[in-house]
Amino acid sequence: MTSGFRFVDLAFAKRMEMVSAISGRECADALRASAPHVPTAAEDIAGGIAVFTGVDSPVTQAFGFGLNGPVTATELERLETFFFSRGAPVTLELCPFIDRSLVELLKQRPYRLEEFSNVLVRDVRETARIASPVAVRAAEAGEAKLYTKVVTDGFAEHVPPTQSLLEVVEGFHRPRGQCFFALLDGAIAGAGAVADQEGVAEFYGASTLPGFRNRGVQTALIAERMAWAAQRGCEIATTTTAPATSSQRNFERAGFQIAYSRTKLVRAM
Repeated sequence: MTSGFRFVDLAFAKRMEMVSAISGRECADALRASAPHVPTAAEDIAGGIAVFTGVDSPVTQAFGFGLNGPVTATELERLETFFFSRGAPVTLELCPFIDRSLVELLKQRPYRLEEFSNVLVRDVRETARIASPVAVRAAEAGEAKLYTKVVTDGFAEHVPPTQSLLEVVEGFHRPRGQCFFALLDGAIAGAGAVADQEGVAEFYGASTLPGFRNRGVQTALIAERMAWAAQRGCEIATTTTAPATSSQRNFERAGFQIAYSRTKLVRAM
């Protein structure tokens, strides 16, 4: 963050983790309204939230689990039942601040390490506009399908746009959030979203179309979303990226710093 290092303790990490957890629950709520044929569920367990929005949905996972003190075997079994009963593997996004009791419980079960991700943060209150050839505009009502196409096309080479993914992205327009389009020479080049949750601006759902990469599209989208967050009175901005990616580099150039890394564990059925 531009204002210097922020000490990351359990309370701060829990605040960031609950942003992701509540985001998942809101996604399930939004899907229930926009695509009632999609089976959805969300449940509070051991301080976190488990979410189901389809077996192959990227939102089907649990955040914040194990951050409220000791975890019992009964609570872990309840979490596993939540996913297994819906035909999905257990997917846990774990923060390094989880209670030691959960570590001991997981040792006794066949979980596998799936991936790592970095949680980045920065202070919103020191936001400044930057000059850019990229224009950014807010998405309008009725542009959900266009936003979905831009975001999923930008990810397509790494994450094929399954029907489940399309439904999740299209249905996830949060009341406290805003989607944006980036334009170069009048053509849509990328998109990104932001939502405000109790003073924390969560940046998510961003991608650049292949023909427009390395031209400052994400830099412009980050700047516009920072301005939106500042106007809303947010204190902190946060996002999650895979390690050592162009996304992480773009956010670090914009003043974000890695607060901690998550570990994703999966238990197959």
